[in-house]
Amino acid sequence: MDLLEYMNEKNKETESPLASRLRPSSLDEVVGQEHIIGKDKLLYRAIQADKLSSILLYGPPGTGKTTLAKVIAGTTKAEFLQINATAAGKKDMEAVVAKAKENTGMYGRKTILFIDEIHRFNKGQQDYLLPFVEDGTVILIGATTENPYFEVNGALISRSIIFELHPLSKDNIKSLLLRAVTDGEKGLGSYHAMIEEEALEFLADISGGDARRALNAIELGVLTTSRSEDGCIHITAEVAEECIQKRVLRYDKTGDNHYDTISAFIKSMRGSDPDAAVYYLARMLYAGEDIKFIARRIMICASEDVSNADPQALVVAVQAAQAVERLGLPEARIVLAQAAAYVACAPKSNSAILAIDAAMKYVSSHPNHKIPSYLQDSHYKGAAKLGHGIGYQYAHEFENHYVDQQYLPDEIRDMKFYELSDMGMEKVLKEHLMRIKNGGSNGKENG
Repeated sequence: MDLLEYMNEKNKETESPLASRLRPSSLDEVVGQEHIIGKDKLLYRAIQADKLSSILLYGPPGTGKTTLAKVIAGTTKAEFLQINATAAGKKDMEAVVAKAKENTGMYGRKTILFIDEIHRFNKGQQDYLLPFVEDGTVILIGATTENPYFEVNGALISRSIIFELHPLSKDNIKSLLLRAVTDGEKGLGSYHAMIEEEALEFLADISGGDARRALNAIELGVLTTSRSEDGCIHITAEVAEECIQKRVLRYDKTGDNHYDTISAFIKSMRGSDPDAAVYYLARMLYAGEDIKFIARRIMICASEDVSNADPQALVVAVQAAQAVERLGLPEARIVLAQAAAYVACAPKSNSAILAIDAAMKYVSSHPNHKIPSYLQDSHYKGAAKLGHGIGYQYAHEFENHYVDQQYLPDEIRDMKFYELSDMGMEKVLKEHLMRIKNGGSNGKENG
């Protein structure tokens, strides 16, 4: 390291953002993620023994992906190289591979390559890395906020261990905030700041498990708040609220949170919890989700999970979808809330989806059972000569508009696909069918 590089590193230690300065230098200093870096866990043991294989670190922003990579950089004997997928091009990757080959060939030294935001690499870029990961030229550490099973080459995934990082707990965030305020070497201890309990609780809650967001807020508060008469900087709840004007939802309309939130929304409607359904609807609307997409999901749920237990649910959902397209926001939020709440409150049945899935499965392996001749079309020329339509009994000519007649092909004449539940309107329909089939008409003709 020359003098210029040394001075740059020293300046980073004092002038870089608080979240960067406070990054731990050892595993024991890392806060949170005990499920993967507890002392008895695989990743902890691999880092401590410097026996790391290729890994993918997956989790929301501010949960410690880059922190873990930096800890590995500080503990490994391998050369640690880092690139960011948003800025790196082919020449950067070629240079990394060339350096790794040099390390292996000339010095017998391993190379760890940390790629931040690896999901930003296109397929071609990921494919380029594959042979070098496979033959051990580089040990890959990829960090991503997106589900790697959606965004990362399947071949890279199969050669890596995936570790999912979770949002930090409130206690984790509080611990980091207190460290930031009191640490005189890396933190803000020299400012003699004091954070009130109410402000601490607020920031720990509002950060949503994102350490970087919490640390940025406390740094802003300390640097912009005047000293009180006692010579200290007091971070009150009012100061904390000014530092974070609004809770920012972690929601990417093409990523994980999109799928997680819509999943929770649908499951809440299915589970007959209108409060949760409206809550998740609000989260999607707040984050800018496409209102037509939301309306489509409500229609699907109305048919899949309510079905004929309340046929009106699908009517409400379809009309809501039409209204949403005509109204737009902000009024569409009311229509969506009405439809979601109705579907959530309606009696539930999945009879329709079970029926069609069972029928589709059967038809896929038995596609050509002959339709009974009396059910076949009799209106075209020559149909009568083939016996089509002969013997068909017209249901409306019989008592209760029902006649005991076989409609399924002979091979499956007694098979059941659609089983009505005892929920809502399906119970009424079930009782009606039982009544007309079990003696209600006996196939007697009207009159």
